Amino acid sequence: MKKIARIKDIARQAGVSAGTVDRVLHNRGRVSEGAKKRITKAMEALDYEPNIMARALVSSGEYRIAAIIPNPGNDEYWSAPFQGVEEAAEQLRQYGVVVDKFLFNQKDAESFKKEAQKVSTSHYSGILVAPIFYRESLAFLSKWKQDGIPFNLFNTHIPDYKPVAYVGQDSYQSGLLAGRLLHYGCKQPGTFMVVHLDEQVTNSTHLIRKEQGFLDYFEDLRSVGYKVIRTEVDFWEDKPRFDQHLQKLLESNPDLRGFFVTNSRSFVLADFLQKYQSGHFQLVGYDLLLKNRELLNRGAIDFLINQNPHGQGYWGVKLMADYLVFKKEVEQIKYLPLDVVTKENMQYYE
Repeated sequence: MKKIARIKDIARQAGVSAGTVDRVLHNRGRVSEGAKKRITKAMEALDYEPNIMARALVSSGEYRIAAIIPNPGNDEYWSAPFQGVEEAAEQLRQYGVVVDKFLFNQKDAESFKKEAQKVSTSHYSGILVAPIFYRESLAFLSKWKQDGIPFNLFNTHIPDYKPVAYVGQDSYQSGLLAGRLLHYGCKQPGTFMVVHLDEQVTNSTHLIRKEQGFLDYFEDLRSVGYKVIRTEVDFWEDKPRFDQHLQKLLESNPDLRGFFVTNSRSFVLADFLQKYQSGHFQLVGYDLLLKNRELLNRGAIDFLINQNPHGQGYWGVKLMADYLVFKKEVEQIKYLPLDVVTKENMQYYE
């Protein structure tokens, strides 16, 4: 029978310690290029499994991945996926993976098209993209599919174009969860409001799916007095206008019990409620932005659903490398957990 090579056999053959071999195999710590080459040769000579690791170690600058993501300088939320992309790129560098980042303005569809076009006219082994502009993304996804360029999606899922993988939350399920949280927090029937603080709601499939999940949760409760209304606010940065709009909504819905904010801007609504209301409304939103954490801790926000944006960026790159470099079978959908964060457990997510 063929003898199975062990780490200490590779170490003996390469003239290094077993710990050095382990660091190379598991991408931990620093190892000199000379040691890596000797370890690679020893792995090949001993036919060490998995051989894919050896093939990856000897590649150099062969796999270039383009990451098209919103500019974190314009919105704090996108800092986490940006950092996740950078962390994955650092870990994969020794396997010949290079990640180039293309940043666009999440409020400007033309900015997205410009960056996506740059990627399309270059030669990349794979692409990671947050397709937050649904209509503008379709043409590029179609072109990359026709050109045989594999791509991963994160934050927003568009399954029709069959990406290698989607990384993010199940938007519909998160809407259902938001409904349950508000229902749990409000014992009396009444009206709940879906609040879209976004400029491109009709062009953002993940926001629409969240709203649909929320509506479906309350569908069976309509007969006992629960009602859902909605508002889209693309002028939330205009404080006087925004405040006037919310005041009118509150006056025309005296039985309003709570709000569901479909993106990371819960702090905008919480600030308003703290300034103008003496009573307490239930408020559910998303993401651990600094302002959201402060308002959660003060009780102005009741629940935050953590979308794990860091993991979206990290796993988006990691799964593309698994597909390109390590030739692994990649799961087509990697749903990240729906973590419910309150002021009592917030410290464990910071």
